[in-house]
Amino acid sequence: MVKIFRTARAAAFAACLVLLSACSNDLLGLFSANDLDVRLEARDSFVFLSHEDRNPSFGDEFTFIALADTHILNGNAHGFERLAQAVSRHNADFVVLLGDITQNGARGDIQRFIDIANSVPVPVYPVIGNHDIYFNNWSAWRDMIGSTRYRVDSRRADGSIAATFFVLDSANAFFGRSQLDWLERELASAGGRVFVFSHINVFSDSGISHVQFIDARERARLVSILRGRSQMMMSGHAHRYFVTNAGGVSFVTLEDFRSNRTFAVVSVTNSGVTHSIDSL
Repeated sequence: MVKIFRTARAAAFAACLVLLSACSNDLLGLFSANDLDVRLEARDSFVFLSHEDRNPSFGDEFTFIALADTHILNGNAHGFERLAQAVSRHNADFVVLLGDITQNGARGDIQRFIDIANSVPVPVYPVIGNHDIYFNNWSAWRDMIGSTRYRVDSRRADGSIAATFFVLDSANAFFGRSQLDWLERELASAGGRVFVFSHINVFSDSGISHVQFIDARERARLVSILRGRSQMMMSGHAHRYFVTNAGGVSFVTLEDFRSNRTFAVVSVTNSGVTHSIDSL
């Protein structure tokens, strides 16, 4: 019993280190965040994304923009309001925002994100981050955005799948068995290029950094699931840019947009998948 208690206490402490390692954390907000299972109950609810957004036709060759950690606060989007410029500059087909969209999940700041996203002519796919559930503000995300875990299939003119995108919920620094089971099942019917997006980075670029997943076994299972099926997984949270290759998958971690105004441009062609870093 003592051993079990110590193990649980150590896991809880590790989770706190993961979430507190990213900048601008608020202790009160952290400890009033909600549970992953509660959010996954709304997995089939779509408020912000339209049916067309969830069933696009990007084709076999496309370009998308990925950025992370905008931390919108009191309406200040830290340059994210210039998203349309980046989309136009790179002729992007869609955008993925890799979590910590807001600083504390406030409804007004979620609305600011929605207004900016609606100002560009391409879909913007939101990923939930730990800051987005602060102060138990999951209800705001649920009401204004909807599901935190979802799949998007881009189809060709003949109806076949050209690419599949998975958005995962890692706001509590883990995926959980049920979510990884879902990913494994869904991958069986995925088509074309496969990309996975989440907020918390799976790997770290430093031996002393705690900004990564807390369960090494879960990380190993994720790599096993994606091996031979996905080309790239992208995340934020660490506020640093680095790439880790594991199981034939490129795990790309992006630095925070709020401080650096940087974003990744991912180009998918018949020859392969490449990415570069640009800024606004």
